[in-house]
Amino acid sequence: MRVSVFRKAHFNAAHRLHNPALSDADNKRLFGLCNNPNFHGHNYMLEVRVKGEIDPITGYVIDTKILKDIIQKEVHDRFDHRNLNLDTSEFADLNPTAENIAVVIWNKIRKCLPDTLELTIRLYETENNYVEFDGL
Repeated sequence: MRVSVFRKAHFNAAHRLHNPALSDADNKRLFGLCNNPNFHGHNYMLEVRVKGEIDPITGYVIDTKILKDIIQKEVHDRFDHRNLNLDTSEFADLNPTAENIAVVIWNKIRKCLPDTLELTIRLYETENNYVEFDGL
């Protein structure tokens, strides 16, 4: 039996969508208000889905306390109340779009989980806009 376990988390971060290879006019046209040179912020909501077989000894797919601790260390402690462009190495040369943030988070959490577990990340930038990444 394969079961999915979900954990939600929140973090707040500022960013600016900007591609230095493009002109200021092209960046403004492509990214609009999200290209503000003074940055802007979001209250991100993260949903982490781990799917796998139920362990016959524990009855868990994954202990949710372990998942909580992984998210705390790999996401919250790194990105909460940070300027993603300026304060994080992950986005020093990577445009911090919701898509790229989700892939970065997936990679950070993936390395902390056994290979037998599937991982899907859903990142809400607003209550209406979200991205999802499952490693494929």
